[in-house]
Amino acid sequence: MKQISFWLDFISPYAYLAFEQLPQALQGHSYSVAYKPVLFAGMLAHHGQLGPAEIAPKRDWSYRQVLWLAQRHGISMQLPAAHPFNPLALLRLALACGNQGQVNRHVCETIFHHVWRGGADAADAVRFEALAQALKPARAADSDEVKAQLKAGTQEAIALGLFGVPAMAVDGKLFWGFDALPMLRSYLDGEPWFTGGDWESVQQLPSGISRKPQG
Repeated sequence: MKQISFWLDFISPYAYLAFEQLPQALQGHSYSVAYKPVLFAGMLAHHGQLGPAEIAPKRDWSYRQVLWLAQRHGISMQLPAAHPFNPLALLRLALACGNQGQVNRHVCETIFHHVWRGGADAADAVRFEALAQALKPARAADSDEVKAQLKAGTQEAIALGLFGVPAMAVDGKLFWGFDALPMLRSYLDGEPWFTGGDWESVQQLPSGISRKPQG
């Protein structure tokens, strides 16, 4: 049985799409998945990047693309009333329902649907309270323990080389993005390409130019 780690942030529409499509993408394989909530904004800050929704033309394109991808794959999806939003409360709620930085699929699915189905305000306080009551977390979502767990999980993900969500790992190999699901599937199918040298060789490619921030 393959052990797959799946890092996610509920703010990401691509993480939602990958989460919904994952069982179909891995159909026929024996596997278990560890779902790990992390703070995408923490990754962006670490790598000095803006998020897709912080770049106006890219923001419009991203929303168009995810809605098209959703209908293409038969996934129910509606944009929330406002995006981006602060996902901290939702991430902490998920971890408060979980154990050792991992969350079961039911909890992730419930929170993803809270955000990406129905078109409501994902950060609305009343809706959040109803969500928390439905999930019945074992710990307080705003506890220092849960906050520290989210921070530690995000730092661990960065240390492993993650730069965005969704990200999946198996056998020490990282796969990033919704569009990496077919690549993940090919690896699990035993495609020879993964042992042909190209996976490792890209790390040796020299950079021809480096841009420095304007200041």
